[in-house]
Amino acid sequence: MAEDYTVPGSGKPSGRLTTHVLDLQRGRPAAGMRIKLYRMVEGGARELVREMSTNADGRTDEPLLAGEEMRAGLYELLFYAGDYFRETAADAGFLAEVPVRFRIADPGAHYHVPLLAAPGGYSTYRGS
Repeated sequence: MAEDYTVPGSGKPSGRLTTHVLDLQRGRPAAGMRIKLYRMVEGGARELVREMSTNADGRTDEPLLAGEEMRAGLYELLFYAGDYFRETAADAGFLAEVPVRFRIADPGAHYHVPLLAAPGGYSTYRGS
């Protein structure tokens, strides 16, 4: 995503949250994987912020968060890997859902959370 995002009315760059999912079994982007983004709230509860699916490039068509939506705090991305592998392969494999909890400390920064997934395991990291 090469687009620049700005805070409305300010002209200042804003932060954004993006993701990218790669299907390691097939060696290509994981198109059509459902993703939910939650904000963790008081007492450990989750508040649903957004639900999207990945496009043909394994990315979402727009950032998961951008501009004024970016707030400091604890978040969880929930990737529906089991559904994806069941629809694209013979079975869903070992994984059902992959939760990734992370903290946004600087709402003005770009946070990228890639997922490298196969039916039997996954890896993630803070990308750029």
